[in-house]
Amino acid sequence: MRALGTLIGSLILCTILWDAFETVILPRRVTRRIRLASTFFRATWFPWRAAALRMRSTKRREAYFSYYGPLSLLSLFVVWFIGLVFAFALVHWGIGSALNAGPNETPSFETDLYMSGTTFFTLGLGDVTPRTPLARVLTVTEAGVGFGFLAIVISYLPVLYGAFSRREVNISLLDARAGSPPSALELLRRHAQANNLKQLGQYLRGWESWAAELMESHLSYPLLCYFRSLHNNQSWLAALTTVLDACALIMAYTEGECRWQARLTFAISRHALVDLAQVFRVPPSPAADRLPPRDRDHLLELLVAGGLRLVRSDQADEKFELLRKMYEPFAYGLGQRLAITLPSWFTAAEPVDNWRTSAWGRSSPELITSGHPAPPDEEHS
Repeated sequence: MRALGTLIGSLILCTILWDAFETVILPRRVTRRIRLASTFFRATWFPWRAAALRMRSTKRREAYFSYYGPLSLLSLFVVWFIGLVFAFALVHWGIGSALNAGPNETPSFETDLYMSGTTFFTLGLGDVTPRTPLARVLTVTEAGVGFGFLAIVISYLPVLYGAFSRREVNISLLDARAGSPPSALELLRRHAQANNLKQLGQYLRGWESWAAELMESHLSYPLLCYFRSLHNNQSWLAALTTVLDACALIMAYTEGECRWQARLTFAISRHALVDLAQVFRVPPSPAADRLPPRDRDHLLELLVAGGLRLVRSDQADEKFELLRKMYEPFAYGLGQRLAITLPSWFTAAEPVDNWRTSAWGRSSPELITSGHPAPPDEEHS
C-alpha cells in the first residue's frame, strides 16, 4: 500500500507540475485533449454560465460573468496548491512517514500532510522534522518546488493582466468610431461622413496588429477569453466580429487602397477567430442569418447615403456571402460557448456611445446647453 501511495503521489505531482508548465510557461497552444486546467474550466464554466443565463437583468448577468475569469484563475491556483501538498504527503507516507513528531506522537498521514503543507509554503515551523536521509531529500525538494511554484504564479498575474489591458485598449477606442455596441455600418458610415477613408485604412492596420496580438496572447492563455470587457455592451468577440464585418463589406463592395488593408486585417482576424475556436474545441455552428438579403440591401443603401462609394453587382454579393461564411459560424460557436452576444450589422436609430453616458444620464449638445438632466444610463449606473 505504501509503495502504491508513493506511485500515486508521484503521478499527481508530475501531472500538476506539467499542467502548470503548459498553462503558465509554454507559449503555444496545447492540443492534448485531457488536461487538468481545461478540465477544471469546463467543469466550472458550464454551471456558472447556466446560472448566469437564468438572470433576467442584463447588467446583473454581465456582472456575474465578469467574476468568473478572476475567480476561476484563483481557484485553479488553489487546486494546484492542494494537489501538490497532497501529492508530497502521499510520498512521505509511502516512504514510511519518517518524521520526528514529538516524543508522545506516532507519525500518521495527518502528520505527513501537515509536514507537506508547512514545507511547501516554506513556513519552517520546526515542530515536525524529517528523520531519514530520504525524508530530508524529499523535504528539501518540496521546499524548492513550493518556492519556485509560488514565484511562477505571482509572476503569471502581471503577464495575464497586461495582455488583458492591451486587449481592452482598442476595444475602448472602437466606441467613438463604431458605437456602443459596435457595428460595421456605424464604423464605415462615420469614416465616410468625415471623408476620412484613408484613416480607416490606417485604423484597420492597427486592428491587424491587435488581432495578431490577440491570437498570440489568447492562444497561450485561453483563460483571457473568459475575462469580460469593461462595459456590458462591449466584448473582444463583438469587436473582432465587427472588424471582420467591416472588412468583408470593404473587400466585396469597394475599390481602392483601403481594400488591400481590409484583406490583410480580415486574414489575421479570421485566423485568430478560428484558432481560438479550436482551443475551445468549438466547431463552426450554423447560425441564424445575421444579414438576410433584404437587410443587406438596406445596409448598402445606408452606406451609400452616408457617403461611401460602393460597387454593386451579383458577383460582389456572392463574394460578400462567401466571406461571411468564412468567419460567422466560428464567431457564433464561440459566442454560444462564452455567452457573448454577437454584434448587429445595424445600430439603433440614434446610437449613443459610452463616452456620452454616465450614471446621471446621457449627454448631448442639446442637453448640455439646456441644463436639463437626462435619464440615467443603465450601462454606467
